[in-house]
Amino acid sequence: MNWHDHSNLRNRHALLSPSSPGWLNIVNKDELIKRLLSKYATEVGTVIHADACDHIKYSVKYHKANKSEFRLNLLQNGIPKIVVDNLNIDDMFLNTMTYVNDAIGYRMEPEVLLYYSDQCFGTADAIIFKDGLLRIHDLKTGSTPAKMEQLMIYAALFCLEYKIKPGEIDMELRLYQSNEVVVHNPEIDDIAHIMDHIIFVCKDLDKMEK
Repeated sequence: MNWHDHSNLRNRHALLSPSSPGWLNIVNKDELIKRLLSKYATEVGTVIHADACDHIKYSVKYHKANKSEFRLNLLQNGIPKIVVDNLNIDDMFLNTMTYVNDAIGYRMEPEVLLYYSDQCFGTADAIIFKDGLLRIHDLKTGSTPAKMEQLMIYAALFCLEYKIKPGEIDMELRLYQSNEVVVHNPEIDDIAHIMDHIIFVCKDLDKMEK
């Protein structure tokens, strides 16, 4: 048998994949659109985060008049029109605008990588440490409720990397999602526990890989 060459599709996953046969139950256009939205959720988030990063980096605040540019930016970065048309652009834009303008107001740095080891590191969306206060903000573009633990891990990584005791500084962590801002001031013991756990797990992983 001379099989057709599909090498251009290697390492890609089809929207209608045989390994995920749930799509056999799709019977109307609305359900197809939901599947498309799910497929492009990561790409949408990547485009929005990149634009937000540029705005923070160059201290260019969002204004309500920029909503059309926000939408156009998604289209220009490969998000299909039918996906963009079915996003809640109003809420996504307002959520991003609040996040960006707050970060600029606090003079935060965007996309800062925090590192403990090759086993444990991550990039904070926006961060600043000044006058004894560590501030970390995170922008969420999806609808699944985010967890504050992610930001607490960033705080722990910051303390580990820069050798700062969590009890010697103040912290404010913020999640921006669904046009709401959740603010959390973590307990010292919670951050210290995460730091200890990172050290413990990384030591075990290093031993396993030798």
